[in-house]
Amino acid sequence: MIRFIVFFAAMMAAPELAVAQQLPTDLLNIPVDGSVAAWIIRTFGLLTVLSVAPGILIMVTSFPRFVIAFSILRTGMGLSSTPSNMILLSLALFMTFYVMSPTFDQAWQSGVQPLLSNQINEQEAVQRIAEPFRTFMAANTRDKDLALFVDLARERGQTVQTGAQIDYRVLIPAFMISEIRRGFEIGFLIVLPFLVIDLIVATITMAMGMMMLPPTSISLPFKILFFVLIDGWNLLVGSLVRSFS
Repeated sequence: MIRFIVFFAAMMAAPELAVAQQLPTDLLNIPVDGSVAAWIIRTFGLLTVLSVAPGILIMVTSFPRFVIAFSILRTGMGLSSTPSNMILLSLALFMTFYVMSPTFDQAWQSGVQPLLSNQINEQEAVQRIAEPFRTFMAANTRDKDLALFVDLARERGQTVQTGAQIDYRVLIPAFMISEIRRGFEIGFLIVLPFLVIDLIVATITMAMGMMMLPPTSISLPFKILFFVLIDGWNLLVGSLVRSFS
């Protein structure tokens, strides 16, 4: 966790991301003999990157698949607020750290450490840090989704680089819709057994003439018991982790 925080801070100090040539401490100092307009632009760029950086990290990691699967699980069981949003988001976040740890380690060793040792400049460090994420996204993106955004870019007259060095403007949205699709696929498999339990309970209650009794109030304990007996959290988390290339 500490390594990830330091790695994140190093990315924020890079000029490609912060639109600056100095360290953040220098960016916050008003220049004496320089241009005030340039200082304002650099400071605005730094604050903008700091505000959108968490969203950028979520877009290029395994977080969407985890949070979608966990949310559909809660809805399928009929639990509106249990587990709470904080628990689900925390579990998804730490599972993301677990899945992405090889990518983070590679980015740290190839980009952040040489930058902190003054072996490479900031521009090269940004390229080295971003390369492991490109590899991860390319390995978990459907070819159909990737081809869609490549075709859309070419229809707009844009030149898109494909192959091993595919552009991020094409790779990131393709990766996101691939992750959302896989999250819904896994969610369908999660909800299916709970739907069967609801149908069985509804059929039994109607056959017994209990029209005014909501079937969900009876099926809820059975769904919870079923999920506990099959060790559902172990199966779900294990399947999600194994689903990544």
